[in-house]
Amino acid sequence: MEYIHYQTENRIAYITLARAEKRNALNEQMVSELKQAFGQAADDAAVKVIVLKAEGQAFCAGADLAYLQQLQKNTFEENLDDSRHLKELFHQIYTHPKVVIAQIQGHALAGGCGLATVCDFSFTVPEAKFGYTEVRIGFIPAIVKVFLLRKIGEGKAKELLLTGELISAEKAVQMGLITYLSSADTLEQEVNAFAAKLVAANSGQAMSTTKQMIARVQEMSLEEALEFAAESNAHARATADCQKGIAAFLNKEPVVW
Repeated sequence: MEYIHYQTENRIAYITLARAEKRNALNEQMVSELKQAFGQAADDAAVKVIVLKAEGQAFCAGADLAYLQQLQKNTFEENLDDSRHLKELFHQIYTHPKVVIAQIQGHALAGGCGLATVCDFSFTVPEAKFGYTEVRIGFIPAIVKVFLLRKIGEGKAKELLLTGELISAEKAVQMGLITYLSSADTLEQEVNAFAAKLVAANSGQAMSTTKQMIARVQEMSLEEALEFAAESNAHARATADCQKGIAAFLNKEPVVW
């Protein structure tokens, strides 16, 4: 891969945006490589947690300028295919079987803010800015708003999506867009410690099932969601991880995941 670095260590997969000279701006190839990297992590049984991070000063500046210029020449069918390409990446991360943590060392704008939105957890530095600036260039934040509405609710989503204004990292945390605030000096250390804690303390199978359920129950009626939850509960009791965890608890023994 040209724009993405992929490596694993201690059961953590690190997916790094490596297009710093373009502020890690997204184009078709970069989206393809991200989909490939997340697919690789999904298939790796040794990986329990994923960290998405970036090189350079910016986390991701959204769509590449040359890429945007090219889109103006596309037919509707070509633009639809391209939109679906990005949709598939966001959906892949949001429904990924592994927990995904964003390590945000700089600004995350437009599509870059979308990447942060679909991760399960996110750490950022006080200097970073966040925002969906699409309306300011006559575009729309169409795909990301599906996930943003779920994450922070309609009122806060409207504030971000309709104004196009950038917000501080502190406000992003207050709104629930970002999970944790870290200093630049400790960001990587805190992300690695958090990821390592999830790896050591929790069942990968249980985290995966819980994450999938969170994504699905919001689409169901109350009755459907409760029945789905009851069935999932029953299935979980028969898993090897559940049996192992309960046995360790009853025997007052530490469980090694």
